Amino acid sequence: MKNFITKYLHFCPKTGKFIGFKRLDGFSKLLFPLVGMAAIIWILIRVIPKPSRLSYPCMRTAVPIASGFIGYIAMLAISGVLFLRSKKTILHYPVFFLGTFIVFGLTGFVIFETDAVTSYINMPTNAVVIANQPMGVAQGIFPGRVVWVHNQNAVNQNCVSDSLKHAWWAAENNNQPAIDSMVSAAIDSLTGQKTDSAAWVALFKYNNAARGKGSVGYAAGEKIFIKINECSGWGGNFNTTDLSKATGSWYGMSETTPAMVTSVLHQLVDNAHIPQANIYVGDPIRNIYKEWYTQWQPKYPNVHYIGHDNYANLGREQVHASQTALIHYSDRGTVLHPNSNSYSEASVDTTIKIWHDTLYSVFDSVEYLINIPQLKGHMRAGMTLFAKNHFGSQTRGDASHLHQGLPCPVEMENDTSRLGYGKYRIQVDIMTSSIIRKKNLIFLLDGLWGTSFEQNKPVKFQMAPFNNTYSASVFASLDNVAIESVAYDFLRSEFTVARCSLLTTKTFGNGNLAYPQMRGADDYLHQAADSANWPKGIKYDPDSTGTYIASLGTHEHWNNATEKKYSRNLGSGNGIELLQVVPNANATSIANQQSTTPKYFALSQNYPNPFNPSTTIKFVLPERCYVRIAIYNVLGQFVTELVNAERQAGTQSVVWNANVSSGIYYCRITAKSLDHSSQFSDTKKMLLLR
Repeated sequence: MKNFITKYLHFCPKTGKFIGFKRLDGFSKLLFPLVGMAAIIWILIRVIPKPSRLSYPCMRTAVPIASGFIGYIAMLAISGVLFLRSKKTILHYPVFFLGTFIVFGLTGFVIFETDAVTSYINMPTNAVVIANQPMGVAQGIFPGRVVWVHNQNAVNQNCVSDSLKHAWWAAENNNQPAIDSMVSAAIDSLTGQKTDSAAWVALFKYNNAARGKGSVGYAAGEKIFIKINECSGWGGNFNTTDLSKATGSWYGMSETTPAMVTSVLHQLVDNAHIPQANIYVGDPIRNIYKEWYTQWQPKYPNVHYIGHDNYANLGREQVHASQTALIHYSDRGTVLHPNSNSYSEASVDTTIKIWHDTLYSVFDSVEYLINIPQLKGHMRAGMTLFAKNHFGSQTRGDASHLHQGLPCPVEMENDTSRLGYGKYRIQVDIMTSSIIRKKNLIFLLDGLWGTSFEQNKPVKFQMAPFNNTYSASVFASLDNVAIESVAYDFLRSEFTVARCSLLTTKTFGNGNLAYPQMRGADDYLHQAADSANWPKGIKYDPDSTGTYIASLGTHEHWNNATEKKYSRNLGSGNGIELLQVVPNANATSIANQQSTTPKYFALSQNYPNPFNPSTTIKFVLPERCYVRIAIYNVLGQFVTELVNAERQAGTQSVVWNANVSSGIYYCRITAKSLDHSSQFSDTKKMLLLR
């Protein structure tokens, strides 16, 4: 085989990519059509059943070979036409040429189009996605913990997400009691508390202790800012008379779900006992739509609803620039340099370099911050989550001057100048800035209506467990880096090149590109996790004090998109723990917050792990269930059964006294409520060392 490759195929010595056939002679000339036809057949056989295979290495090898063969056939066809026209009119051969066009033309289009779309991720890179290699120092009450709550009944799965007057954000499409239950389960699981009130006490104490204020709770008079993402609210997208959404291309654009904020307001007011007058909600660079405001204000009339413009007559409070809240950019003018392509504020001298920005005064006045972005990709950044949500926290007319700090400063299809790793990333400055970092009380990610990029409407997810449903998820963490890392794994696993090529969207630019796949989308997470990954010559110091932060949290990638396991789940490292929580499917109200009955299913990692000879396995049931816990070896063979019976609601444990040889084993739990309304299953890896 090696001799065949050396003799007949020609590869670029620098990139190692196939670039053509060497000169052939004799019977070896038959290899060209044979190999070319085989490549086409191979592509069609593999890709038609499963389009995601287009990104496989074998496909990337077959595509240029097939493309070259199609070009060869096309030239033969043209030569044949010219020859035949000298004999007879071409109209005598319509069936032949029509068939040739359909077979080779359309096949060629698919192959060439696929090659063009995937070219941006095939370029050489100096970093790759490696599973379960954690970096940085995990943060949180349970370090590195990210809670994921999924309930497909939380949103209307039959919703047409951009339907006029009935779009995804409408109350009719969001199951408020179910979402309330999800947020409740998220904060309880994040803090290890049994009630929401206790969970908030734990959150305030953790934040204040980390800031050097001592392990104290909320103090009277302290204010909280809920930073939402409402980036579509530029001129023309709302009616100036009442701030209602205007019909247009961005009518269904994805933003923070109103129902998610309603749940957080409920938690703060009713469970954390924060006075409404001490709570602020909004996206300072934009205005709050009427459709959002009318879902909040009747329930919580004394909350401050803030916006960029003066709409006091509509209950909105106008924001103003701070006199002291500044963020200093650590590139010191070497990267964030405005120019005519990326900076639109004409009143600013475009020859100067950007050194800092002023934030809004709300960041001065509040003591705590709750950042609620939406789960979505981005045309310039690959993804837009907690860090990038603060592009709307600075006081310029827009955030275009910050785009030079992203992988694709213009948009990915037009500019790939800053792809890759080890480059200055604006998100790290934002995450490091003390006025933002220290005040982060909890990171709550709105995954109820996820999508592929920031200006797209919500789309249904194909990966398990979504299986062609809206994402209907809530994520929570005390580790900024960890929760963005988990969100990135969801986005990159769902929005592949093959997946995005099938999306039909109202696009801005080329909205079908797989933005989360851009190289360097997670570069800022590498750098936020570990200062060893900072670019040469860059030291992140947004406070301009000379004090640098070594680690803001932990970053890693899960083992695969099916199991979704991180190093703490596997017991192999001190990185991320993704705790999947299934809320009670029957939950319709969270009025009884003091109940000691848990609201979710869960299987904890066994302890100790590794173990010898026994280990304890804990699990949580929200109601009486029929439970089976079984042990399997690394080959998937049944070893023993620990539980096979009905169990009461609550936290329970079982001990495995392992009478087997050393090795890797798997503990699997399956639980089903007695009325069959709820069911749960999970698996944990365990290591026995004798």
